[in-house]
Amino acid sequence: MAEIKLVMSKHDLEQARERGISINEIKETIQKGAKFIQDSKVVTSFRHIRVVCKKLKDRYFVITVMIRK
Repeated sequence: MAEIKLVMSKHDLEQARERGISINEIKETIQKGAKFIQDSKVVTSFRHIRVVCKKLKDRYFVITVMIRK
């Protein structure tokens, strides 16, 4: 699988760390997860993680990272 490029804010990185989610898990969720579109954003879920992001050219701009309930 091709390496995906992420753009993450300091806030996103802090959220992921607080929730025990690694960068590799975020990438895996974007690559392998079930996806749907919500208000021009991509919401993807895989295993116990949900990622909300926007696809911008060749990279994904992460909006939020959360544990699925």
